[in-house]
Formats: sequence, C-alpha cells, structure tokens
Amino acid sequence: MAEVDVQNPLLGDSTCGSLLHQLQKIWDEVGESDEERDKMLLQLEQECLDVYKRKVDQAAKSRAHLLQALADAKLEFSTLLASLGEKTFVGIPEKTSGTIKEQLAAIAPALEQLWKQKEERIKDFSDVQTQIQKICGEIAGSSNQQAGSPKVDESDLSLKKLSEFHDQLKELQKEKSDRLHKVLELVSTVHDLCAVVGIDFYSTVTEVHPSLDDATGVGSKSISNDTLARLAKTVIALKEDKKQRLKKLQELATQLIDLWNLMDTSEEERSLFDHVTCNISASVDEVTVPGALALDLIEQAEVEVERLDKLKFSRMKEIAFKRQGELEEIFAHAHIEINSQAAREKILALIDSGSVEPSELLADMDNQIIKAKEEAISRKDILDKVEKWMSACEEESWLDDYNRDDNRYNASRGAHLNLKRAEKARVLVNKIPGLVETLVGKTRAWEEEHGLTFAYDGVPLLAMLDEYALLRHDREEEKRRMRDQKKFHEQLNTEQEAIVGSRPSPARPLSSTKKVVGPRVNGNGNGTPNRRLSLNQNGGAGAGGRSGKRDSTRPIAPLNYEAISKEDAASHVSGTEPAPVTP
Repeated sequence: MAEVDVQNPLLGDSTCGSLLHQLQKIWDEVGESDEERDKMLLQLEQECLDVYKRKVDQAAKSRAHLLQALADAKLEFSTLLASLGEKTFVGIPEKTSGTIKEQLAAIAPALEQLWKQKEERIKDFSDVQTQIQKICGEIAGSSNQQAGSPKVDESDLSLKKLSEFHDQLKELQKEKSDRLHKVLELVSTVHDLCAVVGIDFYSTVTEVHPSLDDATGVGSKSISNDTLARLAKTVIALKEDKKQRLKKLQELATQLIDLWNLMDTSEEERSLFDHVTCNISASVDEVTVPGALALDLIEQAEVEVERLDKLKFSRMKEIAFKRQGELEEIFAHAHIEINSQAAREKILALIDSGSVEPSELLADMDNQIIKAKEEAISRKDILDKVEKWMSACEEESWLDDYNRDDNRYNASRGAHLNLKRAEKARVLVNKIPGLVETLVGKTRAWEEEHGLTFAYDGVPLLAMLDEYALLRHDREEEKRRMRDQKKFHEQLNTEQEAIVGSRPSPARPLSSTKKVVGPRVNGNGNGTPNRRLSLNQNGGAGAGGRSGKRDSTRPIAPLNYEAISKEDAASHVSGTEPAPVTP
C-alpha cells in the first residue's frame, strides 16, 4: 500500500495512500477493532479489484471492437477492390504491423479513396444504364412508362463490365439512329404519297404517332417497333391507294382519248384534261406530281367521261358512219369489193331499232376494222406485185404506141426523152412474164392458206392473169401473122415490079380501116395511160368467153397489139389478099 501513497498530480492531494491514512486515523479515533479494520480493508481491496476488472473488460472489448473494425476494414478493402475489378491498389498501406489503431489509421485513407472511386463508378454505371434503359424503352415504345433509374449491381463495378455496358449502349445508339433514319424515310415517303393522292399529311402521320409531326424534334420522334410497323403499313396502304387511283385515272384517260377520237374533239378542248392524259402510260413510281391522283381530279375525269358518253349516244350515227368510212377505205386500198350501201343501211337499221347497244356496235365495227387491216396486210405483198404488173403493162401500151409512131426518130422536141423511156420500157416489158409467173404462184399460195379466192375489185386475180396470158399469146400470134403477111406482100410487089418494070406506089394509109386485134389501154395525148378499163373492150377475142360479165371500172392488165401496116392496108383495099380476122 506504500506505493499508493505516491501523489498523483492529476488527482491533486487525494490519493489512495492519503485516503487510507485518513481512514486509519478515523479508525484509531473510533477505536475500530483489527477484525473490522481487516474486513473493511478486504472490502476496499475487492472493490478496487472489481474496478480494475471492469476496466480490463472494457479495454478488452475496445480491443475486440478495434480488431473487428480492422478486419472489417480489410474485408471492405478487398470487397471494394473486387467490385471495382482492381487486383492491386496504389493506396494499399505497406505497414501491416503496429498497434491496431495505427493499422486502422493506415488503411482508412485507402478505404476512403476506394469509396470515392466506387461512388464515381456507380454514377458511371447508373448513367450508362439509364441511357440503355431509355433507348430500350424507346424501341419498346414504353419510354413514358419508365419508373426511376435502373438498379446498379454494386458487386461488379469493374471497368470491363462498364465497357460492356458502353458497347451495348453504342449498339443501341446505332440501332436508334438506324430506326430514326428509317422512320424519317418512311415519313418522307408518306409525305410524298399524301401529296400525290391529295391526302392531308399531318393528320395521316400523327394518326400513326403524335411525335411524327414536323413540330417535334428529330430526337423526340418515336422509333418503336409499333411505330415502324404502323408507318410501313401506312406506306403500303397509300401505295396501294395510289396504284388503284392511277389505274382508275388511266382507264378514264383511255376512255377520254377514245371518245375524243370518235367525236373529233378539238385540241383546245382536249388540253383541258392534259393533267389526266399525261399519265396514261406512266408507271406508279413515275407519278410524283402533287395532286396528280387527287379524288377531285378523278371525279372531274369521271364527269367528263359521263358527259362524252351521253354525247356519243346522240352522235352514234355520225360515229358509226365514220367507222364504216374507215372500213371502206381499208377495203378500197386493199382492192376488196364490198356493198357499202347495204352496210350503211344495216347500221342505220340497227341504231334506229335500238336492238343493239351503241358500244357493242362500235366494238363490232372495231373488230371488223382490225380483221380488215389484217386481211389487207396479208394481201399487201400480192397487191404490190399487181401494181408493178399494171405499171409494166402501162409501159407496154405506151411502147406499142411509140413503136407505131413513124415520126418517133425525128428531131422533134422531147424525142430524146421518149427514146430513153422506150429503152426503159423494153427492159420492164421483158420482165412481165416472170412477174406474172411469180404473181400466180403467190396468189395460189394465198388462196390455199386462206381457203378463199383472191379477188381484185371483185374479180378473181388468177382469172385476170389467165386472161392476160391468153390475150398476150393471141397478140404474139397476130404479130407473127402480120410479119408473114408483110413478107408475102413484099414478095408479091417484087414479082409485079419484075413483070411491069416499076414498083407501084404504096397506097395511102386508110386510118378508118385500121383495126386493133385485142383490147388495150391507150394513153392520152401526152402518153399518160388510163389504168381502169375493161378487158372486154372492142369485143376482144377470148375475153368475153373467159371472164363473163366484167365491171367496166375494174383495173386490168393493158394489152397492146400492133396495127396493120400501111402497105397491108393498101393491099386490103385493092382486094389482092383477104384481110386477117381477129382471133
């Protein structure tokens, strides 16, 4: 107890030793027994032990708390490093010995730095996840239904995980950009289609989604699957509507043109509907003019077609006769003979009786015109050769007249031109037999193919060709007879000259007794031939017996025969030789 008497400067004058000394003084004055004194001292000692024990327990608990705190700090340090994905940390304390408080004091700054880094990392994760969540919501079409920020998984805050989120964000941003581009492209298509068909663009596009209005910024436009699907559906519907309207407009334009052509409508009146007829052969993609397929424009065309239809009924006779005239013209060019008067009377009877619809009548006449054109085309090759044949026959007729002209070699005006023409005519005449043979072959082939007789202005062409060949043969025979007769007369004159001693003067030619041995097409004063004469003129031999009744206006091959020479005519007059008879 002597050590207790050492005065503690912190406790002032009251120390355990001084207090014990005062207690002993009191006991001495009181007269306490030694037993009581020992008891009291034992009690004091026990109470001191209890105080020390409590202090020791408190110190032990404090040490345990500090150790737990140190362990927790180390665990938290490791956890933070693991969550941040860091294997090492620059701020890790190198001192791992010393008092507990020293160790805690050494790890505290590193923990604080890691906590700060974790908070920043959480913020980074939260930002990127928020953006991902927003874009996903925009794609899903539920951006307005997002509830708060996304929950960050604090167990993995590594840079690798953050990089994965950034990569995901980039992909989503690219998808958003692609979707936005697609949306804008579809909106532009809707705008163009609405303009062409005359539909309000804003009401159409906002019906798909309100954000697609032009007043809304590009970044705020909906890019959801539903919006894209509805936009695509709208585009398809508008394209189909455009296609149907164009088809309708083209049908109306075709009807308008047909009606205009029927009624010979003036160009000025037609120009009023240029905006309708300009797209008659356009494809759907080629029609881009705003309002080109508007409903009011189609209705306007329908009204005009209806008006012209009513006008067409009132002018049906005029239109039908116009078609009949076209049909007759085709037949005339093809040299096909028809009864025009009977056909017109039949048309009048049908229109007046009302037994046939005007449209059916016109359609039937259109079919007749088509068939007539087809038949004309099938006859064209033969008709071209008939034309060449007739032209050659005309030249043959002219050449015969030229050969009979005794003054053809005189130096008169135009004689050299006639001489050149005669040379060309002789070449052409020599080709006539081959031309006739080709024409016969083609005509027979045509008749076999069509099962019909090829008629030229109502007369069978083969009969015409046969008749021409026969008459040409007769003409050649007549020429031969004339040559033989001329030789005979020359021989007779020679004998008379030998007997009398002088040759008699030739008799004056008698033009009134000159005969033509066959039908011919003679030229006019300047040599231009007339191409539509009958084979039966002048009672030509063989013509009446083969061709029978002939139309006096039917074109036929001209046939030319030489006249009897002047000497022969004189002989006929003198009666020395009987005149030849036309075969």
